Amino acid sequence: MHDLLTVILYSSQSLLSIAPLLHNINHKNREILFIQTVGMGGNIIHYNITKETPKKKFIELKRLSGEFSFVGKIGSNAMSMYVPILELEQSTFNFP
Repeated sequence: MHDLLTVILYSSQSLLSIAPLLHNINHKNREILFIQTVGMGGNIIHYNITKETPKKKFIELKRLSGEFSFVGKIGSNAMSMYVPILELEQSTFNFP
């Protein structure tokens, strides 16, 4: 999970300043958190298989340390970025 959030953190600090969206989907009875980024070769899917659906709808990601925690709402800490977890019902991408 830490690697996935590191990609979000680095993407948000790039020249384009675009943070990828974090999606959650149940696929073949597995909970998968994933983001889509664009690389030189095309689209790249970064994913993490979890044991259960996240109970909170945001991740507080500390910009300096990379530490993260699941939170229920957007906070006011200017040194953190708050990443929403978007729940999908289906996806055209077929996860392995």
